[in-house]
Amino acid sequence: MAPDILQDRLRRRGLERDPVKLAHWDEYWAEHGDQVCSWTDVPVTGLGAPRKRANPMISGTTTLIAHLGYPTHTFKSSLICNPWFETHAIDAVVVPMGIKPEDYRGFFRSVFTLTNIRGALVTMPHKVVTMNLVDEVSPTAQIAGATNAVLRRDDGSLLAEQFDGAGFVRGALRKGFDPHGKRALVVGNGGVGSPIAASLAGLGLAGIGLFDPDTGASDGLAQRISAHYPDVQIAVGSNDPEGYDLIVNATPLGMRDGDPMPVDIDRITPGSYVGDVVLKAGMTPFLQAAKQKGCTVQVGSDMLFEMIPAYLEFFGFGTATAEELRTTAQLPL
Repeated sequence: MAPDILQDRLRRRGLERDPVKLAHWDEYWAEHGDQVCSWTDVPVTGLGAPRKRANPMISGTTTLIAHLGYPTHTFKSSLICNPWFETHAIDAVVVPMGIKPEDYRGFFRSVFTLTNIRGALVTMPHKVVTMNLVDEVSPTAQIAGATNAVLRRDDGSLLAEQFDGAGFVRGALRKGFDPHGKRALVVGNGGVGSPIAASLAGLGLAGIGLFDPDTGASDGLAQRISAHYPDVQIAVGSNDPEGYDLIVNATPLGMRDGDPMPVDIDRITPGSYVGDVVLKAGMTPFLQAAKQKGCTVQVGSDMLFEMIPAYLEFFGFGTATAEELRTTAQLPL
C-alpha cells in the first residue's frame, strides 16, 4: 500500500487536523510501511504498533449479519460494526442487502436458510412486515409496531426485537437523565418515535405525551403502551412541551433549512432534557435553541452509536461504548 493511499486514509479520518499525530509520519512509514497492508489502520494515538487485522477477509467461518432494506445507499451500520469486528478479532460481517418490498417475503425466508447467518438488521421499508415473518416478537417491538433486528436462535426460531428506542434511551441515561417519575413528550409517533416511546415507558416514567399529525398513529401507540404499562399516564394530541422533563423530536423536522420547530421553544422548561433523531452534522436549530435555554441536548448520531452496542449484545458479540465505536467507525467525515 503506497504512502499516499495511507495518507488519504488518515485524511478521511480527520487525523490531519492534529499535526502532533503526524509529526513523525516519515519515521513511522520507514519502520512500518512494509507491514501496513496487513494492519487494520495506522494508530490513531501515538506511534505504537498498529493492531493486526483480526479477520483480513471473509471466510467459510465468518458469521453473517444481513442488513435488509431498500435502497441501501444510506446504510451506516456496516461502517460502524465491521471495523469494530475487525479490531476485536470477531469473525463476523454486516452485509447490506437491498430488497424491494415485492420481493421481501420470499427473500427473508430464504436468507435465514443460510447456515452461517446469525441474524439481520432490518430497516425501511421492511420494519413492519417483518413482524409477521418471525416466531416471536419482543414487547418493545409489539408496542412500537415494528422491528429493526432479528435473531436466529439455536433452535432455528426467529426473534424480532426493536432497538431504535434503546439507542435513544441509552444516550439519555449516559448523559445523566433519570426517567423515574418524570414526564416525557415524544413528537412524531411513527417508525422512530414509537420505539422511543416504548423504551421510555418501560423505565418508570410517570407520564408520557404523544403527538403526531396522524392522530391515528398516536392513538394506536397510546393503546399499545397502556396494554403493557398501565401505570404510565398518557396524554395524546398536544405538542406543548411545558411541564415535560424530556422532549424528543422524532420527526424529520430539522433536516432541511427553514423547517419549523417541532415544538414551541419558548415553552420548554430550562434544564429539560431535549433530544433529536435527525442525523445531521452538528446540532439542529431545535437543539441549538434548547441549549441556549440551558437544556441538556442529545444529537441524532448519539442514538445511532448508542444503538450499536444493543445490537452487539443481542447477536452475542459482546458490547462496546459509543465512544469506542466512534473511534473505529469508518463513516465519511
